[in-house]
Parts: sequence; C-alpha cells; structure tokens
Amino acid sequence: MKPSHTQIVPARTPAWGLSVAVATALLLSACASNVKLDDASSTTGQAGGNVVVPGGSGSDAARGEGAVAAVDTSASTKTPSLSDLPKTIYFDYDSFSVKPDATPTVEGHAKVLQGSRTQRLTLEGHTDERGGREYNLALGQKRAEAVVRALTVLGVSAEQLEPVSMGEEKPAAGGSDEAAWAKNRRVEFKAR
Repeated sequence: MKPSHTQIVPARTPAWGLSVAVATALLLSACASNVKLDDASSTTGQAGGNVVVPGGSGSDAARGEGAVAAVDTSASTKTPSLSDLPKTIYFDYDSFSVKPDATPTVEGHAKVLQGSRTQRLTLEGHTDERGGREYNLALGQKRAEAVVRALTVLGVSAEQLEPVSMGEEKPAAGGSDEAAWAKNRRVEFKAR
C-alpha cells in the first residue's frame, strides 16, 4: 500500500476578512491617545466637578490648554416619558427614509422604551393624497416599518412596536398643496 500524500494548500483570506482586519486596526489606532494618564492632575471647575489637566500645570488650565471640560452632575437626570416627546416625524415625498432631523425624536422614544420594557408603541404610517389607495397603504406601512427598524437598531425590542399603515385615510391637514401634503407624510407614535 502506498502512503497517501496530503497536499498542503495555503489558506486564502477572503477579501472581507482582510477588510475587517484593516478596519479593526484603524479603529484601535484611532482610539489611541497621547495624553499620559499618570501625569494628570485635577482641579475643581466652576460646576463643582473635576477638570483634568494633562501635565499638571495650573497655568495650562487657566489658558484652557489641554483641559477637559467639567461635567455638572448636580442637574436632575429625570428620564422623560412618552408624553414628554414629540409624537410625529415627517417624510419626504414618495420616501420612507427616516430623515436626520427625526433622529432626536426616535432616540428619545428608544430611551424611554428601553427603560420600560412593558411600554408599547403603535407606529402609524401616513401619506398624502397623491397616489392610489393600495400604493399609499404600502408606502404608509414602509414608513412605519422604517421607524421600527430605527428603534430596534437603538436597542428597542421588536415586541414593543407595532407598525400600522393608515395610508391617506387620516390626513393631518386638509388641502391639496405642498404645505398640507408635507404635514400628511408622517409617522405618528402612539402609546398602547
């Protein structure tokens, strides 16, 4: 019986693996700091907190060089409730992309929902009157689902959210002009 020969083939790194390795290296290098932590001294800032001054020189703090701003921890950190937050975000014509100006509203709702896992939201997607009934129902659903995706990316459980389309059936503003249409292209956050 002849001995079997095993051919050794060098391992190939997939392109995405190399990309991940490069991205990780860049991320880690970006996190590096040239501030020596053991050389830092602290002084009391105006807000009563500590200001870290690299190098320990008080004159540097007076000039604001190398100083880290003080954080006022005496302020109340009351978590807002759903009733404290805006209830509506708006969309561009024929779009279901959540606009950047809606980010604070979405983040606020995410924070509240993460703090109370029993709280539930219905997200109602609305459209303006242009387009057919079926098209508008589908677009309203896509808008509501886009907000659900944005909230789940921020850590909200999908079980807390229910996307529903209202289409063009419940306009927020009457009229057939751009001002009315802009108010009707929306998702409303409703506690349930």
